[in-house]
Amino acid sequence: MDNEENFEDSEIRMWKTKLVWAWIFTLPIAIIMLSDRIFGISLFSDKIMTIVLLALGAPVVFIVGFSTIKSGIRGYYTFYFNMDSLIALGTVIAYFTGIFSIFYPLQDYSGISSMIMAFFVSGKYIEANAKGRATQEIRKLIELGAKKAKIIIGKTEKEVPIEEISIGDIMIVRPGEKIPLDGIVIRGESAVDESMITGESMPVDKKIKSQVIGATINQDGILYVKATKIGSNTFLAHIIQLVEETQSTKVPIQKIADKITSIFVPTILTIALLSFGNWLFFTGDISKALGISVAVLVIACPCSLGLATPTALMVGSGIGARKGILIRKGEAIQTMKEISTFVLDKTGTITQGKPEVTEVRAFGKNSEYRVLKIASSIENLSEHPIGRAIVSHAKLNKYAHVGNFKIVRGKGVRGVINGKSICVGNKALMRENGISTERVESVLHSYESSGKTTMLVSENKEIIGFIAVADKIKEDSLEAISELKRSGYEIAMITGDNEATARSIANQVGINKVISGVLPEGKAEEVVKMQKSGMVAFVGDGINDAPALKQANVGIAMGTGTDIAIEAGDIVLTSGSLSGAVKAAKLSKATFRKIKQNLFWAFAYNVIAVPFAVSGFIHPVIAEIAMAASSITVITNANLLRRVKI
Repeated sequence: MDNEENFEDSEIRMWKTKLVWAWIFTLPIAIIMLSDRIFGISLFSDKIMTIVLLALGAPVVFIVGFSTIKSGIRGYYTFYFNMDSLIALGTVIAYFTGIFSIFYPLQDYSGISSMIMAFFVSGKYIEANAKGRATQEIRKLIELGAKKAKIIIGKTEKEVPIEEISIGDIMIVRPGEKIPLDGIVIRGESAVDESMITGESMPVDKKIKSQVIGATINQDGILYVKATKIGSNTFLAHIIQLVEETQSTKVPIQKIADKITSIFVPTILTIALLSFGNWLFFTGDISKALGISVAVLVIACPCSLGLATPTALMVGSGIGARKGILIRKGEAIQTMKEISTFVLDKTGTITQGKPEVTEVRAFGKNSEYRVLKIASSIENLSEHPIGRAIVSHAKLNKYAHVGNFKIVRGKGVRGVINGKSICVGNKALMRENGISTERVESVLHSYESSGKTTMLVSENKEIIGFIAVADKIKEDSLEAISELKRSGYEIAMITGDNEATARSIANQVGINKVISGVLPEGKAEEVVKMQKSGMVAFVGDGINDAPALKQANVGIAMGTGTDIAIEAGDIVLTSGSLSGAVKAAKLSKATFRKIKQNLFWAFAYNVIAVPFAVSGFIHPVIAEIAMAASSITVITNANLLRRVKI
């Protein structure tokens, strides 16, 4: 992966270096030509100026543009024409007019050749950055894993590199540490944050014989884990493989310009040759014939074509950046217009991705404040995320003293406050301590069926209230989903959560199609199924979403999520707001419209002016002006994108 990363970085650096050198030589050429042709100030005599332009242009055309010209020339003998074919044709012919002008009375266009190449190189540099580093998400996935682990050797504890661990080794994982590799708990109890793998916001309680996954984070207890999978067999390695496979099978969108140039290039070449032959045959004037064919070639030079897509993409991406939408891959702009279904991850995308207290309820003479104070005082000694949510909600300056504090793994906590026995936890904890839950069963059922976790609070074996905790919906999720539906998109929600929780969230935001209990590889598989009936955009934020983000026709990643999800996405929403997906869809469509319009204007001048050039009515200088005008039109039209409201 390091080699791939270095190759991608070097490609970006290569185009940047070419861009700098191209403009170092092209800017003096532009100054010389503008001084002479616009302001009438001749810095040199005609022949000397031609020699200067040829000298300055040679490095741009034949050194900076060597690979482009080589690729373009290949198109002529393989009959596979692309953008390079146009660039090679335009720059070489324009450059050699300068050499011919020294010996024949021809217009010198050698200065134009370096300008064409400089604009083309600028576009390639923009394109290299827009594509992003296609495999960097793989590197980020690899970095998620622990680099070292503490294992037991005999009776001692030793820290070793992850590569030295063998199946059967016992790993010690303390609170806050990453679990090094997949394994099984042989001693200890703890809650483990698996959200980066499963997408579940709630931590999973682990005890003896529980399976754990490498790269997940241990929360509040020491675990002794026997390694059961190493190397390429681990769960994380499997996720990496899924992303790699999806990436390799995703066919790049064929560029519109390439489709057009495959016909345009041979057509223009044929027209230029026929024009030269006809004028030479009928007039016998080689200078006139060559001048007309040069006019045809110059007016067909693809300066504006090279700018058509990059300029619209630059303006669109700039607008997006100001609105929290980062377009990482240009293909997404074209693909977005064909999207029929939006698939939304639940945790961290529709919801906030972390547990929060939604309600505090008291029974009897107890107040909600008293229930919350008792619960937060005892939970203040716990590191469990649900306990942290309760403490955060209480916001007390002073907590009651707790004695005999004990964590009951998977059930809750208990202790003594002011001589009274306190329990905070689920029904299993209450029953274990001989506390009846009969009076609250119906209430608990209604809360749990709506996807909320309820923590009962008891005092001296009597339930005094409960606290409901849930992963709350983001403020704008309902509005964003409603707008997507109004725009004609089908909406589906996919999650690793259970059916009850998933259905509850879906009902709140108006989503009918729900796919729950899905593992990471399952998400990508579900996307494949939906792609059979249309193009799919996937919106997600977790590591578990990476394969689906890559599989989808357009992957939209929440910028508040993990780095791997961001790198796997074609579009990134930096604000983490689902409304950004609506804006991204509108912006992509608007930008693609501008690209199409730019391509139209890039060729409109050719369609109108080439016949006049063939007829001898357009002087090569006018052809040059028309070519420049087409570029100005393209740039101006791209900037009109700023007026679009998204």
